[in-house]
Amino acid sequence: MSQLRHDAEFDPTMVAEITGRGYTVQRANVSRELMDPWRSVVSRGFLDSQPTDEQLQAFFDRNKDYRLIGIYDPQTTVPEMPVATLGAWGARLTVPGGELESFAVSAVTVSPTHRRRGLLRSLLGGELRTAARAGFPIASLTVSESGIYGRFGFAPAALAAEAEISVRQAGWAGPEPDGRIDFLTREQGRAIADDLHERVRAGRPGEVDHRAGAWDQVFGTMPGAEKAGALRVVQYRSPAGQVDGLAVYTVIENEESFSDSTLDLHRYIAATDDAYAALWRFLLSLDLIGTVRASGLSVDEPLWWMVADRRAARVSVHDHHYLRILDVPAALQARHYERADQVVLDVADPLDIAGGRFQLTTTESGTATARPADSSVAPDVRLGIADLSAMLLGGVSAITLAQAGRLRSDDPARVARLFAGSVTPLLSFWY
Repeated sequence: MSQLRHDAEFDPTMVAEITGRGYTVQRANVSRELMDPWRSVVSRGFLDSQPTDEQLQAFFDRNKDYRLIGIYDPQTTVPEMPVATLGAWGARLTVPGGELESFAVSAVTVSPTHRRRGLLRSLLGGELRTAARAGFPIASLTVSESGIYGRFGFAPAALAAEAEISVRQAGWAGPEPDGRIDFLTREQGRAIADDLHERVRAGRPGEVDHRAGAWDQVFGTMPGAEKAGALRVVQYRSPAGQVDGLAVYTVIENEESFSDSTLDLHRYIAATDDAYAALWRFLLSLDLIGTVRASGLSVDEPLWWMVADRRAARVSVHDHHYLRILDVPAALQARHYERADQVVLDVADPLDIAGGRFQLTTTESGTATARPADSSVAPDVRLGIADLSAMLLGGVSAITLAQAGRLRSDDPARVARLFAGSVTPLLSFWY
């Protein structure tokens, strides 16, 4: 697997661009003196409150080995506070029939006082080049502002849905599995969550593995966690005694109508069809709950076929998991294909990291080889690195991209059949 140490050398071009503007760049996870201001700036950038000392210590303890970078302006009144930030680590990303190690990016901020100075362009561009040199075949992120990342070659590869369900209108028309549901402590839920998530991740393109600290946030088991006592945890056990599902939720009381309170579903993990049905049936039949709100859902959730009245659910779909291929042959060879074919792709890359002409050959068994192709070989499809990244998981059709003017091919249907996936991509959480 690829390795990118938290203390790996910075990209020389990035350093030259940043220092040439009078700023400095350094790693923040060297000490709490650097980490605390870095974490505070990230909290401010994402509209969160100032972390307490207990929360800052917990963050430092859990993130010393991640790559946390800050850009600093020595002319500011608080020079220890970075004016731009970025965090990254290696994450296992599921693709159809396989997985890739991704350069996962998070905590990207630029101070409102330092916008439009090229800081993000230098920082993210430099880190992508560093990741490519380290051997990462792909980068990934979830975004708060979706218009930013296209110029860096990212594209939405897995969509997500949010739903607000009227419990009384919905009714239940799905199966009623045997097995049992029990409440757990938050600590018990935290102890089993990762194994359950990994069982699900293996078969769901778009999912990534969880960092340990992220589970503590889900279950409120991190020191200084806010409102942790409001979290409720339930599990599903099969008749054979196997724990196959887990749900974490909170309840918001309706002060005007106590029997019409709202349940917010924070995480939902179901490793079997029975666990899925049993947990959803439980959540939609709780006393005093009039509305269930959930996010991180698939655009084709089985739930929509389990309620008696589908209009009970108001569903919105949004872009969620963005991918950016850094090594075209490695990324294409990692996934499974449903048909045998051979196509030549001409890929344009705005950052000149992974562009070129490539021949992709797939077999009846679903394996693939990808190699650079001579420039004299006529391409079957021309597209940008962002568009190839969007197609990698099978979440968007080449026909759609061709109709949008983002892909050129004499036979986009052929390309669409080649890249199609049998499982709808999904990332069930933010990172």
